[in-house]
Amino acid sequence: MVPLLIGISFITFLLMNLSPSDPAEVALRVNEITVTPEALVQMKEELGLNAPWYERYVLWLKGILHGDFGLSYATKTPVVQEITQALSITLLLALVTLVLIVCVGFGLGIVCALYEGSWSDKLIRFFVFVSTAMPSFWQGLLLVWLFSLHLNLLPTSGFVGLESMILPSLTLSLSYISTYARMMRNTMIETKEELFVLYAKARGLRESVINWHIINNALRPCIIALGMSIPKLIAGTVVVENIFGLSGIGRLCVHAIFSRDYPMIQAYVFLMACLFILFNLCADVFVRSLDPRLRKSL
Repeated sequence: MVPLLIGISFITFLLMNLSPSDPAEVALRVNEITVTPEALVQMKEELGLNAPWYERYVLWLKGILHGDFGLSYATKTPVVQEITQALSITLLLALVTLVLIVCVGFGLGIVCALYEGSWSDKLIRFFVFVSTAMPSFWQGLLLVWLFSLHLNLLPTSGFVGLESMILPSLTLSLSYISTYARMMRNTMIETKEELFVLYAKARGLRESVINWHIINNALRPCIIALGMSIPKLIAGTVVVENIFGLSGIGRLCVHAIFSRDYPMIQAYVFLMACLFILFNLCADVFVRSLDPRLRKSL
């Protein structure tokens, strides 16, 4: 993990420094200060841009180790403070979405596999096809029209309580539910053809016990994929947070991009990379705990 994180931090910092925009000039314009040669020199000194890029990278890396990502060019406040405030909304949204994905997505996949070829299997696969074909922003607008404008049941934007998370989490989860329903169904159907299932039937085991073994074996690739999807889920809140007016980390990143707030963008990219690596590791550990054969291989 450590070499990966160092490599990602280096690439992130290098890409920001290859940008044609002058960070000092951007900081002046964002704060509505007239751009003059004297103001540019003063701003570069204030932001520490006079040193070579490799020295600034080493200082930035040392700051990361102490939890310091620098100051925002736009607001002059610590980047960590702004990310921490926005991250709570995003994590709550991701948590509710994850519960929906696991309960609904995995559940629909299991039902489809157990009743393969039935009308329920065909109906669920039709829903999966339709929800996959529709982009998330269009799904969000349809949900707002139905539940907020037409039925007047849920708020349209902002965070006023847990009810504000229902529509955003549903919008964010639909494409993932479709993906994991298909994955779970296909994996269970393939697992049904394994020799251990035939052997279990020959032993006369109950159908419920056999189905549990099939589900348990089919869960492993789905859990590994889910571990990689959690950071994608957090990073993918950009569109949903802007549609529903949630002040999460995705919306913060969009504002940082428009205002050329390089410290904020660097912190966001590095944080997403850390989440990808961390959740991938957690998924591997969890799968190893499920499969005794993997534990014995140690």
